[in-house]
Amino acid sequence: MSGTDAVRSSLAAAAALLAPAHPEVAERVLHAHDDPAGYLRTYADELDDRGIDEPIPDLAWIALVDALDRHRLLAEFDWKEDPREIRARLGTLASRPSADPWVLLDAGDTNLPTYEFLEVCGRHYREVGAALAVLDIESDCYPVVCLRGARAEELTSLAESAGFRAWTLGEG
Repeated sequence: MSGTDAVRSSLAAAAALLAPAHPEVAERVLHAHDDPAGYLRTYADELDDRGIDEPIPDLAWIALVDALDRHRLLAEFDWKEDPREIRARLGTLASRPSADPWVLLDAGDTNLPTYEFLEVCGRHYREVGAALAVLDIESDCYPVVCLRGARAEELTSLAESAGFRAWTLGEG
């Protein structure tokens, strides 16, 4: 398998892992990988919001983030997000666990800076068998997904194989 085929395969697998009921997520990611200029034309307005007006090397990863967000499978947080807003938006994810991790949260945790609060959330999600992971887009935000805890390592491996970075919150 060539390098570009391996990247393509890893991107498709990551999309399928995070959006198993939405094959259009993988289609969108592969469109960005296979035809960056065409993807840019199709999603120009959405990409303009990110300041992207020409094909860039991480366009397929950005496409994954945007497609997951469209299906309520990702929440993107600013580096200085209010913990109450984080909690509210994580609670709207279609992929959230059926067991409520919020009952484990200490009220004092809501005074933490964004990343520290996300780490606490990640620990609590792990306690109910889920995981929160960041899909790194080299920005000052945290695109966060929720998935089964047992599959978190698979996500980070697929991201790395595709040339991108993802990490699980709350492992430390």
